[in-house]
Amino acid sequence: MVSSRIRRTLSFNKPNPNRQSPPPPSHPNNKEKSYHVRSVSLPCRSHPLLSTLKDEINELKSWASSKVDVRTSAWLCDGLMRLKDVHDSVDDLLQLPQTQESLRRRSDWIENLLEDFLRFVDVYGIFRAALVTLKEEQLTAQVAIRRRRDQYESKIASYVKARKNMEKEMEKLVSTVRQCSVTPPPPPPLGGGGGSLLVSSEGDLELAGILRDVNEVTVLVSVCVFNGISKSSAAAKCKPWMGFNKLWKLNKKMINKKNKEMKDHHYNQGIREFEEVEVEKLMRLRKLQGEEEVRRVLMKLEKLENSIGGIENESEKMFRSLINTRVSLLNIRTQ
Repeated sequence: MVSSRIRRTLSFNKPNPNRQSPPPPSHPNNKEKSYHVRSVSLPCRSHPLLSTLKDEINELKSWASSKVDVRTSAWLCDGLMRLKDVHDSVDDLLQLPQTQESLRRRSDWIENLLEDFLRFVDVYGIFRAALVTLKEEQLTAQVAIRRRRDQYESKIASYVKARKNMEKEMEKLVSTVRQCSVTPPPPPPLGGGGGSLLVSSEGDLELAGILRDVNEVTVLVSVCVFNGISKSSAAAKCKPWMGFNKLWKLNKKMINKKNKEMKDHHYNQGIREFEEVEVEKLMRLRKLQGEEEVRRVLMKLEKLENSIGGIENESEKMFRSLINTRVSLLNIRTQ
């Protein structure tokens, strides 16, 4: 019997230097073992739009807290212009698909934002209307003073009344706009829990923070603007004149309180162009014989007219920007 030995051998293919190694399991081209996951969060923190918006918000906060010796209508218009830029950037942010998906998954955010923006729109609509009324009354008073028509004193009295009404209206707007800071968009939970699909991402948290900052800075700037005009009207009538001594004594305590508030809160400072047109001098025009002081009063009124026109123009732009943002929110909710 012949026995044979069988030897087992292992052979390997010769490696091909031109052959590429297979992609790792995590490689996006390996379709059998990996899946493409679509992100529903906001862009990363380095996204230009988010960085721009944050910078604009920080600049506005610095503007509102700046301690300047004299605040003018140009300073006020600059704040309104900066605020409009912020809301234009917010509207651009709302056009991003990632932002829209985040808001649709958080319907409570949209409802809070719609409520606050409706209040902002109403406030700036009233503000614009009040400016138009004041400008018309002032123009009528200027014409009457310049031409010295009969009963021009009644035109001055109407203008003074319009200034007082403007002060009261601004105080109401301050109270109204501050209510917006009570209901900012709530921060989302870090996890849905219980298999919930509302799992918040880092982008969602960042979106909530930005929306809260926009809400807060809108309230802050609006209060500065409305208080600036309101305090200006109060300061313009803080000096007693003949025939009003009794009224002065009755209101002295209230006026001192307002002056203290103006010193304690620098953001409540008045606007120079408003303060320069003093009610005292307007009421004294009927007693003035010289034309020089009348001419000076008219020059200040003309300067104030131009200032009111500039504020009205910027407030209208702000009003339209708020409407555009609210329309974008409504579109997100209805889509």
